[in-house]
Amino acid sequence: MGREQTILSAATGAFAEKGFHGVSMDELGRRAGLSGPALYRSFSGKDEILATLLNEALDELMTATISIHEDPALDLDRALRHHIHFSATKGHLVGLYQREVRSLSDPWKRPFDRRQRQYIEKWEFLFQRCYPGLGQDRTAQSVQSVLGAIFSMTSWPGRTLRGAAVEDHLFSLLQGALSTLEQPIPSVTTG
Repeated sequence: MGREQTILSAATGAFAEKGFHGVSMDELGRRAGLSGPALYRSFSGKDEILATLLNEALDELMTATISIHEDPALDLDRALRHHIHFSATKGHLVGLYQREVRSLSDPWKRPFDRRQRQYIEKWEFLFQRCYPGLGQDRTAQSVQSVLGAIFSMTSWPGRTLRGAAVEDHLFSLLQGALSTLEQPIPSVTTG
């Protein structure tokens, strides 16, 4: 593992334990087996380390949203399976995002926010290809619901994640939910 990856790995653990603001560069250096000042040869500071971690995760997630099949259902299934696997195996990065994205500062915040919007737009495109009659609002709601369900895995009790075929089970549940998108929305009455 190279110096940068060692630092990023140490930072992921430290940020998970103490939060972004609870960790100093000196502590990151100790955890990475380097002096605090040596970290500055690779990163300008904690902000850049956080931005690098979040961008690397987003890079991988965005790659899975690229359409590669003629059949839109295959592309959506591929994105779902990839995101479920990412959440199951790299939950530490999902958790880091959920807890610390608000700590991201400029000059990294604006480009990351822009990339995050592009990521959501890619998901919406996948949904619109599969469900062309869904409409803009229901598409956006569906994307957020699916991503929320997938990324909630990071807060599931450990015993639920240890179960056999948890990734296949979540995929199946999401497929069942998505099959209802072609049906009209039932009206809800309050009484």
